[in-house]
Amino acid sequence: MSSNQRFKLFSDPVHGFISVPKNLIMDLIQTPEVQRLRRIRQLGVGHLVFPGAEHTRFNHALGAMALMQDALTNLSEKGTPISSEERTAALAAALLHDVGHGAFSHTLEHQLIDDFEHEKMSRAILLHLNEQLDGALDLALAIFDDTYERPFFHQLVSSQLDMDRLDYLRRDSFYTGVAEGEVGVQRLLKTMRVHPLAGGADSEIMVEGKGIYAVENFLISRRLMYWQVYMHKTVLAGDEVLRAVLRRAASHLDGPNAGPDWLYRGSRPLLFFLAHDIQAHQIDDDRIRRRYCEIDDTDLLFSAKQWMWQDEDPVLADLSRRFINREFFRVTFLPREPSAPQIESWRQQVADWLVDNGLASREEAPAAARHYLTLGTSRHTAYDSHDEMIGILGRDGTARELSEMADTAAISELTQFVVKPYVCYPKPVDIDVDAVPAA
Repeated sequence: MSSNQRFKLFSDPVHGFISVPKNLIMDLIQTPEVQRLRRIRQLGVGHLVFPGAEHTRFNHALGAMALMQDALTNLSEKGTPISSEERTAALAAALLHDVGHGAFSHTLEHQLIDDFEHEKMSRAILLHLNEQLDGALDLALAIFDDTYERPFFHQLVSSQLDMDRLDYLRRDSFYTGVAEGEVGVQRLLKTMRVHPLAGGADSEIMVEGKGIYAVENFLISRRLMYWQVYMHKTVLAGDEVLRAVLRRAASHLDGPNAGPDWLYRGSRPLLFFLAHDIQAHQIDDDRIRRRYCEIDDTDLLFSAKQWMWQDEDPVLADLSRRFINREFFRVTFLPREPSAPQIESWRQQVADWLVDNGLASREEAPAAARHYLTLGTSRHTAYDSHDEMIGILGRDGTARELSEMADTAAISELTQFVVKPYVCYPKPVDIDVDAVPAA
C-alpha cells in the first residue's frame, strides 16, 4: 500500500488500485469494526471447496466502495449533480453496507441471534459509529435507510444492480476460478444513468439500452455462481457441520453460568451467544453489539480445536474434528421435501450408526442423530422483478422494465424461483434417498 497527499492506494487484484480519500472514509477503514472484516471470509466455508477463496469481507467492502467511486464519477459526467458531501456519504454507505456480517459470513446468520438479518446489525454499527464521529454519518445513514431525498443513491447501495452485487460476483468468480461468474462490471457502470437526469425525488438508476446484454450477462452469472459456488454440495455440507457444532455446544448451556468447565475452553464471546437466547430486536443494545463485534472466524476455529480434544462429549468432539479436518457429511438434493416418517426412519439409521461407532449410547443416540442428519432447502432467483425492477432507458428516452426490452424467454427463466430441498447425513450411512417420490 502506498500513499500520496490526498489518497491512500490499496492494491486490489480484482479492481486494480483503489484510491481511498484521506477523510471520513479512511477514518472508517481504521475503525475496529471495519478491521474486524479482515478476519471474516467472504465465502464462509467456501475456501474448503475452492482453495483460492481466501478473500475476506474487508476486500469486498473496499471493492464495493471502489465501484461506488466509479459509478458516481460516471453519473456526474453524464450530467447528474453530486456534491462532495453526497459523494463521501455514498462511499461510506458502500464501505459499511456489510459491516454487520458475522463469523463465516452467511453460514451462521441465524445461529447466534434469532430472526437475525446482517443488514440490521450493519445499521446498528452505523449508528454507533455515527455517535462516535459526532454525526458525520448522518447522510450515509439516510442513504442506507432510503430516507434521503435523492433515492438513486440508495439504489447504488441496495438494489438489483447495486455495488455490493457487482463486486461480490466479480470477486467471488475471480477467487474461486469459476469463469462462468465473470461479470462485465465496467460495461454496466458505464451504461448506468440517473433518470430523470437531475436526480430529484422521483429519480432512479436506469441502464441505457446499449447495456442490456451486460445486464442479462450479470443475471445469468448470478444464477451460475449461486448453484456452482454458493450452493455447492460441499459448501452446504461444511455449513451443516459447523452449525451442528454450535447446536451441540449450546445443548450443554441452560443459562449464562451453566455448562461444564471444559466447554469454556472455547471462545467466551461465542459462548455468550450460545448461552443466551438473543433476539433480533436486542441488537441495538450496546452490550449485544459489542459482544457480536468481538466474534470472527478465529473464534469458531479456536473453539472447535479446543472441543475436538475433550472426551466428555464424544459427539461434540467428533463434529468439531470433522469441521477442522474437513471430514464433511454427504449432501443429496431431493425432488421434494421428505415425509416425517421418512425423516424419522433416516434418523434411526443414523442413531444406530452412532451407537455402533461408540459415539452415543442407545439412549442418547436419537438426540445426537439430529446433529448428524439435517435437512434444508436452497431457494434462489437471479432476478426478482416483483421485489424491484431493473429499468432500461431506450434511445427515445422511454423507460421500460428489463423483460419488455430483452429476450423475454431468457429473462422469464431467470425470474423463476428454483427450490431444491436437500438432506445432509454421514457418508457411511446408506439412507434410501430414492424413496422420496418425485414432485
